[in-house]
Amino acid sequence: MDSVSPDSGDGGGNPGGAAGGALALRPLTARSVVLSTLLGHHPPALPARALVRVGELFGTAEGAVRTALTRMVAAGDLEQRDGAYRLTDRLLARQARQDDSRAPRTRPWDGGWEIAVVTPDRRPAAERAALRQAMAALRLAELREGCWLRPANLVRDRPAVVTEQCALLTGAAPEGDPARLAATLWDLDAWAVRARALEAALRRERAEGLAQRFTVSAAVLRHLLADPVLPAALLPADWPGDRLRRHYEDFDREFRKLLLRHIGG
Repeated sequence: MDSVSPDSGDGGGNPGGAAGGALALRPLTARSVVLSTLLGHHPPALPARALVRVGELFGTAEGAVRTALTRMVAAGDLEQRDGAYRLTDRLLARQARQDDSRAPRTRPWDGGWEIAVVTPDRRPAAERAALRQAMAALRLAELREGCWLRPANLVRDRPAVVTEQCALLTGAAPEGDPARLAATLWDLDAWAVRARALEAALRRERAEGLAQRFTVSAAVLRHLLADPVLPAALLPADWPGDRLRRHYEDFDREFRKLLLRHIGG
């Protein structure tokens, strides 16, 4: 499953249920269902008939799924090869980020922070948007316009859009309480509240149908992508991040078997 956002105009529906209402889970359109399925599948390639079967879980007509597939190929999201629809390179990178959010690569924290300061005075809107998206993927937070930072406890590569637009510094420790600074950069309480609600939904939806499980799975992955993955010293007590990941792994193993059985895999 993946954390895709729903879009309009290509059909689809919300399975509803208690979890959907309590958590205000996003309805999944035909495009969302296709992307969620492929981004959660390894390798990310499936025939149209399998994707149509997933769409049926949400009452999405076969024609709506096939229309979404055609549009996604035209938009460069998918390619059709050897009788299957496959993710293109840009979405393979998105799949890698999703996989990493389930098991983030960290290193021991020595108290240092990484800082990225935007250096160009003027940039086209497209470059600014690309940089903001890259910073979110790197889990940096914006202290003020053009100044991004986070604790230096993550292991990941920086894309060219960051290295070309920013001066990068590592090792500086802020004066004062670093936990207080972290709390100003990220809304940790709100993240924890929703994480606990999603934990409860994972337990509840194991007794529900595939559509409900699918929707909750997508919501969990979307939420994990928003986890800042801070060092333990900077987190509130009883932080639910690792616990949510463990519960999701158990949930996903069972869910994946049921979904593959449904699509005939």
